[in-house]
Amino acid sequence: MRYMATYDLMETIRNTNQWLGATAQAFGSYPATGLFPSPLFQMLAAWGEVTERSFARMVAKPDWNIDTIVGDDGRDHVVSVDVDKAGDFGDLIRFRVNGRPEKQRRILLIAPMSGHYATLLRSTVKSLLPDAEVWVTDWHNARDIPVSAGKFDVDDYTLYIADYMQELGPDIHAIAICQPAPLALAAAAYLAEREPDRQPASLTLIGGPIDPDAAATDVTDFGRRVTMGQLEELVIQRVGFKYAGAGRMVYPGLLQLTSFVSMNAERHTQAFRDQVLAVAKGEASDNDRHNKFYDEYLAVMDMTAEFYLSTVERIFKDRDVARNVFTVNGEPVDIGKITDIAVKVVEGENDDISAPGQCLAALPLLTGLPDSKKAAHLEPGAGHYGIFAGRSWRNNIRPLVLDFIDGNTRAVRKRGPRAVNEDAGGPTPV
Repeated sequence: MRYMATYDLMETIRNTNQWLGATAQAFGSYPATGLFPSPLFQMLAAWGEVTERSFARMVAKPDWNIDTIVGDDGRDHVVSVDVDKAGDFGDLIRFRVNGRPEKQRRILLIAPMSGHYATLLRSTVKSLLPDAEVWVTDWHNARDIPVSAGKFDVDDYTLYIADYMQELGPDIHAIAICQPAPLALAAAAYLAEREPDRQPASLTLIGGPIDPDAAATDVTDFGRRVTMGQLEELVIQRVGFKYAGAGRMVYPGLLQLTSFVSMNAERHTQAFRDQVLAVAKGEASDNDRHNKFYDEYLAVMDMTAEFYLSTVERIFKDRDVARNVFTVNGEPVDIGKITDIAVKVVEGENDDISAPGQCLAALPLLTGLPDSKKAAHLEPGAGHYGIFAGRSWRNNIRPLVLDFIDGNTRAVRKRGPRAVNEDAGGPTPV
């Protein structure tokens, strides 16, 4: 499958279905169809509308759509999204709330690179902005990155995270959600040993596969069943001629989406049937529950082949982080070197992606960290999405995380354009 023609064929199929949907909507919406006493044309137009929107969203990066936040003064404050640090494979972006005093809490949200854009954390960002300054890792779609930019694997991902932590200084509190949890832990250990005066104050790990073998799921079972050679042959393709990354080896977003949908095919099929009926009856809206969910869910991005394959091999198969034998560009990273970064683990009782126990495996690895700086929370009845963006996050987990952050905030005094970590005694650029 490692041919540009295969990638272009998938894009052609997607584009054709988008065109068919738009055509069906236009045909079923002709005024003359009102002369026929049959719901056929309404159903055709409805099917076309849902189909066209679905296939169009697959290649569109969603907007953050965070325009204003209510401040402590009760007024709406405009939110701007600024790029604090640009990179070939990702940017460090800041959500700047204009017209309010800067908050003491400073949070770095480490977004997953697992098929969806960082906008998957939109509701998480919105929930934190009223009480904190928020930065997010905004990963780029691999299809848009020229081959000349080079490789991007788990080593590069880890160094990106470490670089962002250094950029934000010793008073930053990192929150890693899902896929980046093991690599965020490795990045923290990397800094703890090499740049202790620039390590984050705390690290919260939410639903991540620190040790995939701690509790089996469909995801971990798949990783065990399939060999690396099979994966490389079945899912890796070269970006086609349409995009700037033409020729780059990737795990295509469209192929990832096929896997996502197949895991709950019956539920997704029923959701689309219901939406077609709702549109035909005039009961749907542009921002109804279905569209808000699927506009995000269907928007997928390509991952570089080396990142996907090295993640499967080193995190899931060889369990480098779980066995504390992880390396970055050949240099050992000892998680036991973390002695001053408070670590909290959050899991969902009904998480079927990263089951309870997988993320909790981080705490025994922290042999150099006192128990007073370790914490864990298992949210009853919560699934994977709920522990970082759903009701469980808003009502229960978010307050606990903010309390954990407040209890582990370092004293940092300002000196012009530099900040000093009073606990470590060293300067850190900010």
